[in-house]
Formats: sequence, C-alpha cells, structure tokens
Amino acid sequence: MAEALVTVECSVNGARCREWVEPRLLLSDFLRHRLGLTGTHVGCEHGVCGACTVRVGGRPTRSCLMFAVQADGEEIETVEGLAGDTGLTPLQRALHEAHALQCGFCTPGILIAAGDLLERRPDATRTEIKAMLSGHLCRCTGYKPIVDAIELVARERA
Repeated sequence: MAEALVTVECSVNGARCREWVEPRLLLSDFLRHRLGLTGTHVGCEHGVCGACTVRVGGRPTRSCLMFAVQADGEEIETVEGLAGDTGLTPLQRALHEAHALQCGFCTPGILIAAGDLLERRPDATRTEIKAMLSGHLCRCTGYKPIVDAIELVARERA
C-alpha cells in the first residue's frame, strides 16, 4: 500500500516552496532531489560527518536526520543561499585564500556551521572553532587551513 503524500510548505534560501512528499522523505533528499539544491551533500546518513548541514529555523541542522515534513513552516538556508548575487562571502573567500578546500565534499556543511558560529560569536576563538569543527569530517585538507581561514574571518570581525 502506498503512503499518503503530505504537503510541506517552507522557505528555502528566501524562496517559498510547496511540495507534496512522502512522510519518510529525508530533508537532505528533499533539498537535493526535489528542489535541485545539490550543494547539500550526503555522506554518512547518520549525522556524523556534517556534510549535510543546513540551517533550519536559524540553527545548524543535519538534514540527513530530519524528515522534510518536520521542516514544514520553517526557514531553511543551504550553501546555495549564502552568497546570493554578491559573489563570495568573506568566509568563502578566506577558505579559498587559505587553501582550505580540496575535494569540497565537506565544505558546504562547514560553511553553514562556521557561518552560524561567527554570527553567534563574531570573535570566536581558535578553541571554539575547533570545537565546532569536531562535528565535521574532512578527509582531504587536514583541519589546520580550515581553522586558520575561520579564525582569520573572526579576527577581521572583532
């Protein structure tokens, strides 16, 4: 027997959307496959790697651990919504300049989480940055250039 579809209405990167979905559809799959926002990466599907991190209701959220129906009525921000038409954000630019990017798989989740940290703590310390990064797996760069880039932006904002 087929599951009944339910309506999800939310705002994604400032645009209103309304979709009919199966109740068991994950938010990560909703964003990627229904809305075409493939910047939300899916790695472990257990909430461990951080690649699928988006902001829901202003808070970093592992989209692989949330059903799309739970986002009904929420504001969602993905990596695609960070810069808009203005080019790179200071954080994106710093990651580029510090050579903190290689394959880029972890980058969207790190950008969302680091952006949230810097909004809450514009003068975040290296220790706070490392604590935030403890929930994100990067298999390419090592974490030093990532920490350096985020710390640079924090110092510029302080």
